[in-house]
Amino acid sequence: MWCRGVRGATLVTENTRQAIIAASKELLQEIVEANGVEIGDVACVFFTTTPDLDAAFPAAAARELGWTQVALLCGHEMNVPGSVPGCLRVLVLFNTDKKNEEIVHVYLRGAEGLRSEADGPWIGEGKT
Repeated sequence: MWCRGVRGATLVTENTRQAIIAASKELLQEIVEANGVEIGDVACVFFTTTPDLDAAFPAAAARELGWTQVALLCGHEMNVPGSVPGCLRVLVLFNTDKKNEEIVHVYLRGAEGLRSEADGPWIGEGKT
């Protein structure tokens, strides 16, 4: 068994607690479904947001989903000029027998432009 990382991102519609929590839950649930992740196999989760999203900690969504024994960390993305605003990203590290090329990364609600075909398997709007 290996510890593998699965990435995901989504755009958040507004800087409110409700919007950040809803987007975080949707992203985590899609990652779990796409990769067959068992919560007991999750080592840790890193969340980042662009600096314009500061109304809530995305990790609160994981706690609401029952991820009470998982190490969670939130931070802000680097403020790179021209980068996509309103972006929530996540890196989930979990134990699995899957190979790296079998991991499915998840990009939702306009964040698909952050990923390319060369980056390996992923799902998003219009892509399965």
